[in-house]
Amino acid sequence: MRGSDSNAGPMFVYVTTEHFVPAKHPLRSLKPLVDTALSKLDTEFNALYSREGRPSVPPEYLLRALVIQFLYSIRSFPLLMDRIQSDMAFRWFIGLSIDDEVWDQSVFSYNQNRLIKADIARRFLEEVNQQAKRKGLLSSDHFSVDGTLLESLASIKSFRPMGDDSDRPSGNFTGEKLSNKTHRSTTDPDARLYKKSTGASAKLSIMGHAMSENENGFITQTEVTQADGKAERVAAKQMIIRQKGNRKQKITVGADKAYDTRDHVDDLRELGVTPHVAGKKKGTAIDGRTTRHASYKQSIKDRKKIEEFFGWAKVIAGFRKLRHVGLEKINFYFTLAAGVFNLVKLRNILAYT
Repeated sequence: MRGSDSNAGPMFVYVTTEHFVPAKHPLRSLKPLVDTALSKLDTEFNALYSREGRPSVPPEYLLRALVIQFLYSIRSFPLLMDRIQSDMAFRWFIGLSIDDEVWDQSVFSYNQNRLIKADIARRFLEEVNQQAKRKGLLSSDHFSVDGTLLESLASIKSFRPMGDDSDRPSGNFTGEKLSNKTHRSTTDPDARLYKKSTGASAKLSIMGHAMSENENGFITQTEVTQADGKAERVAAKQMIIRQKGNRKQKITVGADKAYDTRDHVDDLRELGVTPHVAGKKKGTAIDGRTTRHASYKQSIKDRKKIEEFFGWAKVIAGFRKLRHVGLEKINFYFTLAAGVFNLVKLRNILAYT
């Protein structure tokens, strides 16, 4: 008998969103790791919200949604909301049922300031790393630092002389020398005109910095700064201080030639850090006390692992061109992206051990 072409569905449906998620879907192996990290943030989440009033969208939902945004290279919050609306795997991962309404994109804007002030992204990164540490996957002695340029959301047309209130069309630079000393972006005042290397074109940029442990390349610290010639060394020192904490144990930190300055090397030694910095051909601050050890050569090799995160962040997580303005906000998303990168790395390592 021919079936009826009817749109009428059953009155009741007794399935959950998980029913629609394939057994080998990549989100299945990530969800327990994400949920474990978020469960450790319960105290911080409770402190963010009042005990009275209407229930908000759970912060766990928001963070799981952001994890999805990074993993699936979704460019904007509206596009993310559209994907969550129709993708059962995304709904299951976040915690939404089949008939739950997806919140409006403005919920992210409203809640992100709370999450930023409570340093939730850094705490999330720490809790992901705690899971890797319990598995014996983190080095506690050997680290690397590096920085990368992140192209600002601001257009070069927004780069105008400070205090210029004229009606001059934006982007008309005829006969004008552009300088960070005299100009600022009206869109992103924290962005600086910076070129990656000699001969490269200068772009409005922010600088992202990361510190990784050398065993498997997990990111342990992040920092976001304005782009200038000293930013990498200043950020490296801040990350190292956080990483060491009150421990008296010496650590090694590998870095490229940009970190080979006398004052930086001396600062590291005062912090109880052995500077495994790639030496310049002329005027290097690194001497035989350091280079004669086999661990120095190993650090120079291992420091390249940090580039894996920078590549992933730009190609997959959307940091090739920034979506946000303001150092505080960019730092939140950059740090959260580091946590997601570590989740994927942890999942992959556990799958093959």
